[in-house]
Amino acid sequence: MEEITTTSESEILADIIAPEQGDLTAEVAQAVLRWKFTDRALSRMNELAQSNSKGTITAQERQQLEKYLRVGNLINIVQAKARLSLKSAGHSDA
Repeated sequence: MEEITTTSESEILADIIAPEQGDLTAEVAQAVLRWKFTDRALSRMNELAQSNSKGTITAQERQQLEKYLRVGNLINIVQAKARLSLKSAGHSDA
């Protein structure tokens, strides 16, 4: 019988995206590396993080913070693949 383990969305996405395989084209990889949160989103994340660290975060704010964290993890996974793809192709801008 196989042991049941908890799997996060990030782990599932990593299995699909395979960041250890540098197989994106240079053009796609460079575009992915330009993905960034807006200043507005960064400001909101900082507000949520401060509320969380103070222990004053509401349940709704906690859910929003967790969504930002999941999206950030997705971006990190895809950008890792992009950097590896550029490195594998010999690009210095990885």
